[in-house]
Amino acid sequence: MKYLNKLYELGCFTRQDVVALTGNNQAAHSLLHDYINSGYIERIRRDLYTAISLETKQPVANRFMIASHIAEDACVSFHSAFEYYGYANQVFYEIYVTTVSRFTDFEYDGITFKKISPRIDSGVIKTNTGIRITDLERTVIDSIYGFEKIGGLEELLRCLSLFPSLSTDKLIGYLDDYGLANLFQKTGYILMQFEKQFSLPTSFFEYCMSKVPKSKKYLYAEKDTLAKQFVLHEDWQLYAPENLKSIMNKGVDLDG
Repeated sequence: MKYLNKLYELGCFTRQDVVALTGNNQAAHSLLHDYINSGYIERIRRDLYTAISLETKQPVANRFMIASHIAEDACVSFHSAFEYYGYANQVFYEIYVTTVSRFTDFEYDGITFKKISPRIDSGVIKTNTGIRITDLERTVIDSIYGFEKIGGLEELLRCLSLFPSLSTDKLIGYLDDYGLANLFQKTGYILMQFEKQFSLPTSFFEYCMSKVPKSKKYLYAEKDTLAKQFVLHEDWQLYAPENLKSIMNKGVDLDG
């Protein structure tokens, strides 16, 4: 148990971390083998481990810490980042991990870890507990970009309704990094519903409007049963529900 306290401090660690701790590959191999058999640590997936609490018999590493250790660039993102910040309407049994590294989705301790390839590199921060995560504004832009696949429109709106404020400069920076006209279109339309809540200036929406494409678009993939419910919001050249917030109030499922 010579190295157990250090492994508790690490919480989540790789085989290479154990090599650095013990000094050589053979000693690391023996330690991992012995500690796993003794129940001191547990294998999460290939080359990734967590210490097990002697008191609770539960993993020391939480899902956010595990997600951050899947790869060197891995970070908690999308709805999972909302959950970390405390702005999620629901708690999912899956965690979204943005990374360029290849890994197959896997399950550990009842949580499915799902890979998402990044569209941009900016907006990742590291907490004082070592968790890598997209900042709030990057999380918002990512989630507007991919809400159809991750939680749905109603959940996104409910998460947004919990926010106190957002940084205009950061939002614009991430939108520019994406460089997608349709994302400016969707972001401007959606965030306009929360204009007063987020204290977003008129200049932000004017900037988004300046990037709106000439062709009309749908807020999300057109579906025969839903298209009749959409109206054209001419400022945004966007077909979308007439009253976006009514989706939250009525619990209408526009993604099913």
